[in-house]
Amino acid sequence: MKNPDTQTLRAYDKSYVWHPFTQMRDWEAEEPIVIERGEGSYLIDTEGNRYLDGVASIWTNVHGHCRAEINDALKKQIDRLEHSTLLGLANDQSALLAKRLIEVAPAGLKKVFYSDNGSTAVEIAIKMAFQYQRLRGERFAAKTKFISFRNAYHGDTIGAVSVGGIDLFHGVFRPLLFPTILAPSPYCYRCESGGTGDETCDRFCLKELENLMKAHAAETAGLIIEPLMQCAGGMVAQPPGFVKKVRELCDRYDILMIADEVAVGFGRTGALFACEGEGVTPDLMALSKGLTAGYLPLAATLATQEIFDAFLGDYSELKTFFHGHTFTGNPIACAAALASLELFAQDRLLENLPEKIEYLEERFQEVRNLPHVGDTRQVGMIGGIELVLDKELKTPYPWEQRFGIRVCNEARKRGIFLRPLGNVIVVFPPLSITMEELECLMDGIVEAIRAVTGD
Repeated sequence: MKNPDTQTLRAYDKSYVWHPFTQMRDWEAEEPIVIERGEGSYLIDTEGNRYLDGVASIWTNVHGHCRAEINDALKKQIDRLEHSTLLGLANDQSALLAKRLIEVAPAGLKKVFYSDNGSTAVEIAIKMAFQYQRLRGERFAAKTKFISFRNAYHGDTIGAVSVGGIDLFHGVFRPLLFPTILAPSPYCYRCESGGTGDETCDRFCLKELENLMKAHAAETAGLIIEPLMQCAGGMVAQPPGFVKKVRELCDRYDILMIADEVAVGFGRTGALFACEGEGVTPDLMALSKGLTAGYLPLAATLATQEIFDAFLGDYSELKTFFHGHTFTGNPIACAAALASLELFAQDRLLENLPEKIEYLEERFQEVRNLPHVGDTRQVGMIGGIELVLDKELKTPYPWEQRFGIRVCNEARKRGIFLRPLGNVIVVFPPLSITMEELECLMDGIVEAIRAVTGD
């Protein structure tokens, strides 16, 4: 049977598919690209056009598209077992992967609870933290709230949305959410107190965070943070030492630290996990996206032995963590994750990142000089370019001008696929991208910005 042509596939898509984070009225007026293949750092559409994947297929791709080693691991596993529940059974791949994750995770994390996406990994961490405090005894039963940061995004399930801080995404759902204690975002470019983020900054954000902890420690179960970079909030980089100080404050005020490494984990910041950059071990850590190198849905929530032990007891005590997902620990997804971790070593991936990171730093310095670029922010292989109408006043482009989308559409004409966050152009390529491809990516972004701004 012959595959449908591009126009037919576009018609099917417009007739039947509801796209995420997309105004469908706009979508229905466009002629969307239909992707059918991937090769290395490129996506290939049904017309044979190639697009450099500048956002790693929404922050998931690590080793490039269609790596033979991961493909082979999947084929081998499919011939053995497609799925087996972890409710009452174990399976070999989930056991092997859990052992491997604990071997490479920050020291002190000892247990792995599987789920299937970043939102659920965060949701699990929230529920674990909440129940852990109740299991500690009556003295801690009042610790039911969470500290989260303004401008944060931790996923789209109700618990994850509750600890988010982006009104654009979350405001409409406010009546469904549980209240949290909101701390200032370390958004140095648009600091609430006018700070600079450099060595002269008085760290208003950290002082205010400690004030909140002092006031609410007795009722706070945990704090959640994306370490080093708030990604979906606009690629907002935290100043050096921020994560380490957050860990110290959590210890001081007996508050669990939850690290959301869904986007920043698996090499994105230059280390395997972002927390390593500041020598921090969280109490709970949420993982997904790069866990399977972008192949299949899989997530993991890692916990310390102390948290795990609090849930142990007689069956009749009902200390069990009553949470689970149908595809928890799916063997095929776990096989992909195991193959991906092998590739980190085989390709010496982390060892090859410093040259790419340094190149991005140099290019971001150049980009910052463009007349309508207000700020550039980078941590490792994650970057954001914030476009502004007025550079001196930091005036953002009006939302209705769709400026970030226009720049990304212009980049597409140059064979580059990007996805903006409002007025912020996201740079988030596969870690395996070559230096030549990285140069092509940055050249295309600069050309697209200049074309749209008229600079």
